[in-house]
Amino acid sequence: MSFSSDPVVRVKDASIFQDDRTVLSDVNFEIEKGEFVFLIGRTGGGKTSLLKTLYADLDLRLGEIIVAGYNISTIKPKEVPMLRRKLGIIFQDFQLFPDRTVGENLDFVMQATGWKEKSKMKARQTDVLMRVGLGSVASKMPHQLSGGEQQRVVIARALINEPVILLADEPTGNLDPEVSQGIFNLFKEINKSGTAVLMATHDHSLVKKYPARVLKCEKGKVLDSKVSSFDLSTSNY
Repeated sequence: MSFSSDPVVRVKDASIFQDDRTVLSDVNFEIEKGEFVFLIGRTGGGKTSLLKTLYADLDLRLGEIIVAGYNISTIKPKEVPMLRRKLGIIFQDFQLFPDRTVGENLDFVMQATGWKEKSKMKARQTDVLMRVGLGSVASKMPHQLSGGEQQRVVIARALINEPVILLADEPTGNLDPEVSQGIFNLFKEINKSGTAVLMATHDHSLVKKYPARVLKCEKGKVLDSKVSSFDLSTSNY
């Protein structure tokens, strides 16, 4: 099988740990290039721990996970930045530096992932900010932006290195419904362009309104709608 046809994510017989506690066991799923997948489950059910394991923030102690061609169980510390260059990681709480402009926040990520030429960096910043509908905010401070605008900056930051997949942890969790819809529409546009998306969410209205594959963390397992049907009622996530 050529690399071009390999899944972006392959998880086989994996257990996911948080400290010394097993939060998920016997996890098996694959995500193909360009696929859109919701990740749902109750608070504390393992969604964030699973995402952190995929981008090598938590150790994988049991099983096999391959993400963007990197084996998470054997990845070396020096390889983690190279893995993350292939991923777009989006947090609910933004994690923008409050004392730096939007442009400086993007500069930090670009320098950390190997960008050196100022002209190319500026051009790429302009491209990603335009893509998320924020062409004129590079000189603004994060506190001068609304919550929705800050989340768009976070998405722009995640797109800097043209990732093969976006890993989004509750990206609309702190936003009002109208703004959340706009952010979700942006994810759909990015997905249509060929980038896979794994989006953790508690927003049952999105999951019901936009049919897509669903992974559900429940009782220490990950259920996959691709394999079997399960309850998507609001009481369960």
